[in-house]
Amino acid sequence: MANIQWIFVLYSMVVAGALGAIGIALAERSILGMIVSFMIIILCMGAGFTTKKKQRERLQQKEVPAE
Repeated sequence: MANIQWIFVLYSMVVAGALGAIGIALAERSILGMIVSFMIIILCMGAGFTTKKKQRERLQQKEVPAE
């Protein structure tokens, strides 16, 4: 089995929880709850994509042979 990247598991769990919180806020008719949950989703998704990009760049730097 592949190596688990726990930071991405954490990001996905937080986003899933925030999606659930949007549903709860919608049922409670809480605009503030929806806005906060939506902001959490944006921040965690952005952090995940940024982390993945940095990992990919580090991997490419290691693969480039020194000339």
